[in-house]
Amino acid sequence: MRPPCPDATPPRLRVGFVLAPRFTLTAFAGFVDALRLAADEGDRSRALLARWDILDTAQGPVVSSCGASVAPTAPLESPGRYDYLVVVGGLLHGGQRVPARLTAFLREAAAAGVQLVGLCTGSFVLARAGLMDGYVACVSWFHQEEFRAEFPGASLITNQMFVVDRDRLTCAGGTSVVHLAAHIIERRINRASAVKALRIMIEEQPLPSRTLQPEQVVSVGSRDTVVRKAMLLIEQQLHAPAPIEQLCEPLGISRRQLERRFQQDVGLSPAEYRSKLRLERARWLLQNTDLDVTEVSFECGFQDGASFSRFVRKSLQLSPRQLRQARAMN
Repeated sequence: MRPPCPDATPPRLRVGFVLAPRFTLTAFAGFVDALRLAADEGDRSRALLARWDILDTAQGPVVSSCGASVAPTAPLESPGRYDYLVVVGGLLHGGQRVPARLTAFLREAAAAGVQLVGLCTGSFVLARAGLMDGYVACVSWFHQEEFRAEFPGASLITNQMFVVDRDRLTCAGGTSVVHLAAHIIERRINRASAVKALRIMIEEQPLPSRTLQPEQVVSVGSRDTVVRKAMLLIEQQLHAPAPIEQLCEPLGISRRQLERRFQQDVGLSPAEYRSKLRLERARWLLQNTDLDVTEVSFECGFQDGASFSRFVRKSLQLSPRQLRQARAMN
C-alpha cells in the first residue's frame, strides 16, 4: 500500500510503520487513514503534507490477526528518514515474537532521536526492546495484567486513550489510534488537517490523551459468565443506572438469582459493584479532568451534586473538591 506519488515539496510529517506478526488491522488502518486524509485536500489521497512507508519487517507481506496481509513498501533501514516510527502490535498469544533485526532497528531509531509510537500491544514490543524504561506506557485495561506481569517495574496507565511521554507515544488501541494520529497531525501539520481527517472518518473533534478508556468491566475478578454480562450492563448504564430488576431481564434470571451469583462469584451484590464502579470513575474524573463537580456527578449517574458529594464523602471521608485538591497537591 504505497502512498500516491507526491510532488517535490518536502512533507511536514514522515511516518514509518512497523507491523508486528499478527498485528491488529484496525489499529494500522485507522492510523494510516488519518494520515491519508490529512495529507491532501478532500480525500484525494496524495501524500503531500504527510508521507508514510510500511517497512519490510518480515521480508514480505505481514499477516494480520484477522488473516489479511499487508505488503511492505520500503526496506527496514535508515530510521532517521522518519519523524515517527509506528509499531502496530499483534496478538500476545505465543509471545508476539518479533525478528531480532526489528528490535535492533527500533533501538537504532531511538538512539537517533526518532519518536516511537506503540499502537495497541505495540507497547509490549517497545518494552521488550528496553525502549519503555523510564517512560509511562498506555495499555488497554484488557491487557494490563499481562503487561504488569511481564514488566513489573513499568509505569503504566490503563484508563486513558493515549499517553505522550516525551518521545514515546502509546495508546490503548481500537478507535483511540485515530485520536493519537490526530494529535501527531496537529503537532506536525496543523489542527485544521487533524479535525478534517477525523470529520471525514465520522469522528468527533480530536480527543485529548486524558480521555477515558471504557471501564474495566471485570475490575473485580469474575469467573461467572452471567455475572460478567451483568457487569458489562452496569458499566454501560453507569451514567443513567437502571433498577437491578432491569438488569435481570436480558440475562433471563431473577434478581434473587443474580444477587446470589454475584455474592458467590465476587463477594459483592450488584448494587455494591455498581457503587464501587461509580466511586472509581468519580475519583478518576475528579483527579484527571477539569470537569466541574456537577458534570462529574452526572457522568457517574447522580441526579444532583448534593447527593454525589454525600456519596463521595461517605466513601472516602473527603469532599469532591478536597479529593481534587489532594491530587493537585501531590
